[in-house]
Amino acid sequence: MSIAYKRVLLKLSGEALSGKDGIINYDYIKEIGSVIRRCLDEGAQIAIVVGAGNIWRGRQGFDMDRVRADQMGMLATVINSLAIQDAFISVGVDTVVMSAVEMNTFCDQYTQRGAVRALEEGKVVVFGAGTGNPFFSTDTGAALRACEIGAEAVLMAKNIDGIYTADPRKDPAAVKLTETTYDYILSNHLGAIDLTAATLLSDNDMHLCCFGLDKSENIYKVITGDNCGTVVKK
Repeated sequence: MSIAYKRVLLKLSGEALSGKDGIINYDYIKEIGSVIRRCLDEGAQIAIVVGAGNIWRGRQGFDMDRVRADQMGMLATVINSLAIQDAFISVGVDTVVMSAVEMNTFCDQYTQRGAVRALEEGKVVVFGAGTGNPFFSTDTGAALRACEIGAEAVLMAKNIDGIYTADPRKDPAAVKLTETTYDYILSNHLGAIDLTAATLLSDNDMHLCCFGLDKSENIYKVITGDNCGTVVKK
């Protein structure tokens, strides 16, 4: 089966990686790694940004200083990134973690050239610590890194199976969209993707696919052109 996208940025929801009995479902991450290996065998180049909702979100800080709360979230994404690296390596996927914040004891410092070189060598690159700045979500970090590495599409694997006309957990009349535009998302303030990320992706004419991570196989389906979620174009 041929791939629909050569180079992609895969955004993994932190919440979708958590297990019922723990912060990180290591076995499920290994399962995702096996799917990623199949994608690599088909010729795909894959970079990853992971959220931290299973550990910490900056807005959980309540009365905390927002900058410090967001910094805690950045560190949480690095914890998830290292877990992904370890699980992927265990199933035969050469994986490097690059952080936007210097922490050379644990991972590499992010550079655009270094990331592209690793992708061309067939490695999976996991970007940790978001953009390295507070007030920006990991969705925006994913959009930024996708543009920097020249990805053909951003694949957002979340704990919901696509983009709806409203939040389906709150509005039973919400309808799932198979295709939509960034203008529609922005004008209707849909919360499935951070609006800053949507603007950046729109400005750079980037394809976006949002789908559920309830089944790891969905990653392979999307990379090979099976729309099992919502496709967003300019």
